[in-house]
Amino acid sequence: MKTLLVVAGAVVALFLTIAQFGTAGWTKPPILAQQHGFRGTGMDQIQTKAGAAALKAANLPPAPADPVEAGTEKAGAVYENVKVLKDLSVEEFNRLMTSMTEWVSPEQGCTYCHNTENMADDSLYQKQVARRMIQMVQHINTSWKEKHVGEAGVTCYTCHRGQPVPANIWFQNPGPNYKTGFIARNNGQNMASPSVGLASLPYDTLSEFFGKKDVDENLIRVNATTALPESKGKPIQAAERTYGLMIHMSSSLGVNCTYCHNTRAISNWSQSTPQRTLAWHAIRMVRDLNGDYIEPLTSTFPPNRLGPTGDAPKLNCATCHNGQSKPLAGAHVVETYPELAKSTAGLATAPSEPAPQAPAPPP
Repeated sequence: MKTLLVVAGAVVALFLTIAQFGTAGWTKPPILAQQHGFRGTGMDQIQTKAGAAALKAANLPPAPADPVEAGTEKAGAVYENVKVLKDLSVEEFNRLMTSMTEWVSPEQGCTYCHNTENMADDSLYQKQVARRMIQMVQHINTSWKEKHVGEAGVTCYTCHRGQPVPANIWFQNPGPNYKTGFIARNNGQNMASPSVGLASLPYDTLSEFFGKKDVDENLIRVNATTALPESKGKPIQAAERTYGLMIHMSSSLGVNCTYCHNTRAISNWSQSTPQRTLAWHAIRMVRDLNGDYIEPLTSTFPPNRLGPTGDAPKLNCATCHNGQSKPLAGAHVVETYPELAKSTAGLATAPSEPAPQAPAPPP
């Protein structure tokens, strides 16, 4: 009898195991795998077909507005108080304004930025911010064209996606209130912050790496560059912050480490992919934009648009990429809006500095 029960139990266990692995939760979904690096290194990008399809559907660029025939009258001569786009023809200006409404405030319409009783009025903060954002887009498409955005460029929609406030912004994170006493601090970790992919890594990594324009060029690097130590090394906390940044970039682009790095030699530029150079410039571009275009608007934003420490909403990798290695799947969105691919007459802008050079591979 005892033997019979043992056999029966084994049969039931086997049946349940087979049934469990045959259900949807245990079925391997259709996979898309793309080799992205050197043969034999495992430098592949892995996605589920369903996930890739959903991501593609969520990142479709809008259809551009119908082209217009430019007239001879300039917007600055016809309309009052046009400061940034005054050199456009009236037709080009109106087309861009219509497109910006669809990109940023399709539900609110023109009144989101304008007082329709007096279109020249600057009392709405949204209008003041929009002026600076137009200049920022032009800056990206000119100063950062060669080093990062290429021919695809960006428009307001790249970040806003039909919303007045982009979904992927960030503020300084002061963390929770702590009690005093023994081991009262956790080094800003173990709070499962979305900015570091919900990992147990420092939750305010972005403030250190993206919040300031002028930082030490070696701030991110934690690997030694010599076989034997020549100076005091960096603490483990620095490595955790760097890893938090890498996790942020990985989740923002929907890729893994091997999209940029050969994991047999993470720090070696000669064994890295070209995307690593693009990412190197992207880090500096984000600092440039936050420092010269976003932070100076802090006093312009109302209190409800500021973070818990009173800082302005800032951008990061996810703001444009939204889970894709190329924003909007690499669509050339600026092609049909050439006025956003050049610096037009307007407000005083921050000095346009040439994009820095990435480190050269070792000989």
